[in-house]
Amino acid sequence: MGFSISNAALRLVSGAFILNSGIGKLKLAPEHAAGLQSAAERVIPLVSSWTPAEFGSRLAYSEIAVGAVVLAPFVPSRLAGLALGAFSGGLVATYLKSPGMTEDDGIRPTSAGTAMAKDFWLAGIAVALLFHRKKRPMAG
Repeated sequence: MGFSISNAALRLVSGAFILNSGIGKLKLAPEHAAGLQSAAERVIPLVSSWTPAEFGSRLAYSEIAVGAVVLAPFVPSRLAGLALGAFSGGLVATYLKSPGMTEDDGIRPTSAGTAMAKDFWLAGIAVALLFHRKKRPMAG
């Protein structure tokens, strides 16, 4: 399996960030959960059938699970990258589909969208974890 300092750093930073975010959402106020749910409905219509409390709880536990998978050293980096990619893909899609978050070009963030645009770095880390190649030993 091998150890890569670069992968460990990517996994530590992103996994801890997501895990902390999920733990913070365990006691999410219903109003805040409803606001997050409204944004998520633009990407995943199924969440509209849940109550805000159900959505908040499922979101919190999902973030905790993704953060734990990314942090767990026994989980292969490519699998951690897949989990992170699915998670960050949802965040990026929410950013792109939320009104007022992007400039007229549909990509660059407005001042209101800057906080959500930072989720692109998670997608970049996911790609790095998925496609990192181990160095092969030199034939001697």
